[in-house]
Amino acid sequence: MSAVETTKKTSTRGFASMDPEKQRAIARKGGESVPHEKRSFSQNPGLAAEAGRKGGQSVNPNKRSFSRNHTLASEAGRKGGHASHGGPKKPDSE
Repeated sequence: MSAVETTKKTSTRGFASMDPEKQRAIARKGGESVPHEKRSFSQNPGLAAEAGRKGGQSVNPNKRSFSRNHTLASEAGRKGGHASHGGPKKPDSE
């Protein structure tokens, strides 16, 4: 039995519950939907780098709460980690 067959599925609906091959086929279609010549970032890495810099500058520095308050940023990161991973890990000795 493969690892896919032994995992317990909680739902029979949605992308995550699909067979991995079917997921890959759907994802491939998304990548193929834009002609290669219109994929500007793949054609011009400098344009991609510029867009990344622009994204970082689009917010007023006075409104970047995480850059001004590192404690707030670390608390938010911790909360996100707990939310996505089910909370803090318990020691193995319990």
